[in-house]
Amino acid sequence: MNPSELQDFLDAKVLQYNTLDFIESDPVQIPHLFSQKEDIEIAGFLSATIAWGNRKMIIKNSHKMMEFMGNSPYDFVMSHSENHLEGLASFVHRTFNGQDLIGFIKGLQHIYKNHNGLEAVFAKNLEANSTQKSISEFKKIFFEIDHLPRTQKHISDPMNNSAAKRINMYLRWMCRQDNMGVDLGIWKTIAPSKLSCPLDVHSGNVSRKLGLLHRKQNDAKALAELDNALRKLDPNDPVKYDFALFGLGVFEGL
Repeated sequence: MNPSELQDFLDAKVLQYNTLDFIESDPVQIPHLFSQKEDIEIAGFLSATIAWGNRKMIIKNSHKMMEFMGNSPYDFVMSHSENHLEGLASFVHRTFNGQDLIGFIKGLQHIYKNHNGLEAVFAKNLEANSTQKSISEFKKIFFEIDHLPRTQKHISDPMNNSAAKRINMYLRWMCRQDNMGVDLGIWKTIAPSKLSCPLDVHSGNVSRKLGLLHRKQNDAKALAELDNALRKLDPNDPVKYDFALFGLGVFEGL
């Protein structure tokens, strides 16, 4: 395919997969359960944090986290007691366990009490065409308080050459102005043009087959290469192509 044909092909796939039907089988359904801004962004953050492995299990365990918090995540984060935190100890999703979840609840409370909330922190340190530095700085702020060293591995750092797939997906959910109602777009301080495509095995393999990506590892350098290619297709909304790459990889087996 020449560049024009490739863009037409991917635009068609975005229209095919960026629909409300997508929500049924994706963890983006968790923040859609809520209407208050803080509930949406906390539910999304925690769900994105455990978004690796079997998608049904991701969704099941994300619902379980919400239930542990009485389905009022912001109220729980801000007003929990130690007894409430003890109730989280039994949680487990792969290598993310109850102690990690407790650490994340404390980190979130720190973000809201001392740094004006998740959106305000991510909106700092933005670069011209990237949120990757702001993700790295967010991780530093999140772990300013006492925490278990093991819990740090559950937030990726692009400055350590990570593709930071889950946080980039979370930012897509929060920032992308989606006319189809999948991405929530509740954050207005971060332009969708600055977002990066969530890069994982599926999107990486499809991108290589389509000639959008040549680097073999799915790391920060590969993400920068893919970003550059997608921004040429749509500089205002490059991460809409995540729907095309994901759909081609997961649903069509490209």
